[in-house]
Formats: sequence, C-alpha cells, structure tokens
Amino acid sequence: QVQLVESGGGLAQPGGSLRLSCAASGTMSRILDMGWYRQIPGKDREMVAVITAGGRRSYADFVKGRFTIARDFAKNTVSLQMNNLIPDDTATYYCKIVADYNVGYLDHWGHGTLVTVSA
Repeated sequence: QVQLVESGGGLAQPGGSLRLSCAASGTMSRILDMGWYRQIPGKDREMVAVITAGGRRSYADFVKGRFTIARDFAKNTVSLQMNNLIPDDTATYYCKIVADYNVGYLDHWGHGTLVTVSA
C-alpha cells in the first residue's frame, strides 16, 4: 500500500515563502511523475507543478517564476518551494504520484496540506 505524507503547509504573509514536502513509501516498481496540485473550495483541483522520472519540470502559468519543484529520487520525496506568495495561492495543496506497477500505472494522492496567505 502506498502512502504519501505531506508537510509544510501553514500561514504566510503576502510576499512570504513556504516549503511543502511529500514523502512516498510503499510497494511499487517505480515512481513516474511526482507533483503538486491545489484546490480552492468550490473549484476544480488544478495542477501546480509536476516533475517527471526524467527530471523534466512543468509549472502552471500562475506560479512560474515563484514556485520551484524538486525531487529526491533516492528518498522518493518531492518538495515545492513557494516564494512571493500571494493571497490567491491560498488553497489545499495535494501531493500526487504516478506509480508504475509493471502491469499498469496508478495515481496516488496525499491527504492535502492547507496553505493560507494572508496579512
């Protein structure tokens, strides 16, 4: 069974920084993509940043230049450094991995961590 443990959410002031971390554990052949998504109440969950098994990074336009995703392949962790936060970044942030089981792929989601940006 795969577990994703997220940490690092909380309250930040506009212009401030937070760093989210996610550690994946469990039985799987390998992890393909690792990423962060966010959801505001009443809205659809949206992609924030994704990093592939090859290290290629993709960012949503609304975080480019402010957020940085990083991955530790040995530890199966992914982090999201969030700088220059704005109130619109307030959301629950979810870690997601795409796990390879040789016979197919499966998405796994964390429980989410709340980020609040407010003065």
